[in-house]
Amino acid sequence: MSVEFRQRTPGEYARIALKRKWLILLPTLAVAVAVAWVVYRLPNVYESSTLIVVKPSTLPTGVAPTMSDDITRQLTGISQVVTSRSSLEPLVTKYDLYHTERLRGEAMETMIDMMRNSIKVEVNTGRNDITNGFNISYRGRDPKATQAVTAELASKYIDEQTKLTISTTESAREFINNQVESVKKVLDEIDKRRVDYMNKNIESLPSEGGSLLSQLGSLRDQQRAYIAEVGRLQDRRSALASNQVLLKKQTQQMIEDLAKNITDPKTTLGWSQLVSNKARLEGELTTLKQQYTDKHPDVITKQKELEGVKREMDLQIAEWKEKIKQEQEKLQNRPDLAVANVDNEIKLVDGEIKRHQTRIDDIENQVGQLTQRINSVPGAAIALGALDREYQTKKANLDQLLGRQQGISLGAAAVSQQQGEGIQVIDPANFPIVPVAPKRLMLTGVGLALGLGFGLLLAGMFEVPKLLTIQTSEDAAHYTSLPVLIAVPELLSPKEVRARPRRRRLLLAAGVAVTIVAIPLLAFSLKASHVFERFVI
Repeated sequence: MSVEFRQRTPGEYARIALKRKWLILLPTLAVAVAVAWVVYRLPNVYESSTLIVVKPSTLPTGVAPTMSDDITRQLTGISQVVTSRSSLEPLVTKYDLYHTERLRGEAMETMIDMMRNSIKVEVNTGRNDITNGFNISYRGRDPKATQAVTAELASKYIDEQTKLTISTTESAREFINNQVESVKKVLDEIDKRRVDYMNKNIESLPSEGGSLLSQLGSLRDQQRAYIAEVGRLQDRRSALASNQVLLKKQTQQMIEDLAKNITDPKTTLGWSQLVSNKARLEGELTTLKQQYTDKHPDVITKQKELEGVKREMDLQIAEWKEKIKQEQEKLQNRPDLAVANVDNEIKLVDGEIKRHQTRIDDIENQVGQLTQRINSVPGAAIALGALDREYQTKKANLDQLLGRQQGISLGAAAVSQQQGEGIQVIDPANFPIVPVAPKRLMLTGVGLALGLGFGLLLAGMFEVPKLLTIQTSEDAAHYTSLPVLIAVPELLSPKEVRARPRRRRLLLAAGVAVTIVAIPLLAFSLKASHVFERFVI
């Protein structure tokens, strides 16, 4: 059966630590000394700062535009320009910054990133999150170079802000000038439209209203007369069309009755004889076929006689049908004078209707034109009034733009003469005396903690496996669940008793030697890795 792990008491853990004290102390000492040596050889880092505030305008209120609320938006863009490589690389070269890194062959981009991380901008805001100023600080290894770099950064911020303000002012001036020209063109266009409208609508003046109404009444009378005449003509045309249909039906009936007037050959005496001969010959032929074959001369002769009778009958029928056809064609080709007269009358009526309808359309066009002119008489005054109001609105807009144009021009002049609102240095870059980094005591404490942790790890590697085995009488009682009757101590010979202390002294001497050798090696490794240099900035 399985037995739970026996928990040790703090006293037991203390005895284990005391037993392995040198395995804990020597690594702690080695790491702490190496870290302290590397940390205390790190270069000092100094910080210089300068204060830049928003300078109020010296001009009267309203002459130059206020830009306090623009500084907050401009600061991000200005910072990107100032901290760009093209701006920082000349400073690295001029003040020989990051000399050690340059000797190591570090890339310029890496040093630019380090310099960016060393620059800090803190914005000071007032009410409504409006920027009142900002602090610029820079950390470097040489106090004099640090002060000079901070001063140049402040100068770059001021120069970039001035350039941005001038550029913004010029853009605003160009924009407002374009707006003024655009409004002037609109005003000229409105004035031209007004003149053109007056010239185009001279006949639509109110004095022409009575005459136009009289002409409109006369045209309406003529239009009603023509409409009545068109109605009468359409009635007449309907009557003629009905008469025309009746005449055509009468002619068609005459053509159909023609076949009845021509004698049908089947009603004649000759046809009856042919029918009798046909019946007689068919009977005789039938009798001969019963007596003889089909190739017998009598059968063939009788067959020919029967065929001759049939041809005669077919010929009479064909002649009868051809005669009917010829008579019908004569009737159809003969002109029908009655129908022709009705067609002519319908054409004449259609012509009259078309002429009257054309006249009605002309009158309708004249009525439309007169109506448009009459309706435009009051509309002319309204349109002219609308043009006047539009002109006045654009004129007021132009006056407002001219006022803004004058204000922007004055603001641009104020910026060029440094009388407008801007930024200026209040506290110049200070000369740092006391270094701000590295925090040597803190870093040394970190090294001591790392060494202690490493020592405890080594001790644990030797002692933890033993905790899982039976080492003491307490372990035997716990894992066997049996009482301990007697404990026999470790029995050593006199030689072993004398050799054990000697062996411990040799191991301690070896550990001390390893520690002495490990301290410079560890220090050299830490220095070569530059792991603590990131804590300098």
